[in-house]
Amino acid sequence: MKILGVGNAIVDVICKVSENFLIENNLTKGTMKLAFDNKEFEKMLSGLKIEKTVSGGSVANSIVGLSQLDNKVGFIGKISDDVLGEKYEEGLIKENVKYFYKKKREKLPTGTCLILITPDSERTMYTFLGTAGKINKNDIDLKAVKDSELIFLEGYLWDEGDPKQAFDVCIKNSNKVAMSLSDKFCVDRHKYHFLELVKNRLDIIFANEVEIMSLINAKNFDEVVQFGKSIKKILVVTRGEKGSICVGKSTVKEFDAQKNLKITDLTGAGDLFAAGFLHGFINRLNIEESLKKGTELSSKIIQKIGARI
Repeated sequence: MKILGVGNAIVDVICKVSENFLIENNLTKGTMKLAFDNKEFEKMLSGLKIEKTVSGGSVANSIVGLSQLDNKVGFIGKISDDVLGEKYEEGLIKENVKYFYKKKREKLPTGTCLILITPDSERTMYTFLGTAGKINKNDIDLKAVKDSELIFLEGYLWDEGDPKQAFDVCIKNSNKVAMSLSDKFCVDRHKYHFLELVKNRLDIIFANEVEIMSLINAKNFDEVVQFGKSIKKILVVTRGEKGSICVGKSTVKEFDAQKNLKITDLTGAGDLFAAGFLHGFINRLNIEESLKKGTELSSKIIQKIGARI
């Protein structure tokens, strides 16, 4: 298998909201907030009109993108044997993604993420992780990990305790490891651990400009480039309208963003960029071609609702 994703198995519930809705519910635009109470989550959902539901989660979105580019891919993510769990598994199988997890009835329900789209097309997420956040090392199919050319992890999944052990098992048994920093919220919460992973345990790192600058406390972007060279990995940073950049040990490649796009929803931009880049990497394209593929996919996805091309 080319790539195995390990991440939060989350059913995305996509809704359009006003700017005031975010203010009234104490949500910061463009970020992700965790709900720790299912009742509180359901109360917010009850007043919204649902546009679409999708088998989501950041890495799962990337893995589906890779499947659509005819790569042989798989996914591990924890769900419960409930209605949403059933929908989640069916959604991945329909996209030709091999699902390496046997669901059973869990104490917590399958995870759900409200993706709230404001009129400016920005997306804000309110997530109840449910059982997705309870992944542990016993949920990892070691044979699938060892048989994959590359493992793709997400920062959203990382946490102290069981999820950390699941990460450790994946990294220890993998051939190559890529990881997305996911969100500034995750970076700020786990800065010490993420920095250790980036410096010492990962081969490819995906981040946006805000996330990587927060991780290393950079005062300007030149410091990010210098950091990227110093760690001798592949650091891929998306910069919105400024395009993207890949920093390696001795090379720095930049690629321009596509112009004059009719932006509808930024939900899957980073996920699909990662899919395009990893498609290039795993199929031995050069860095510039990989950045180009990432840009193509992210440009397509932001012109429609949701994270499916």
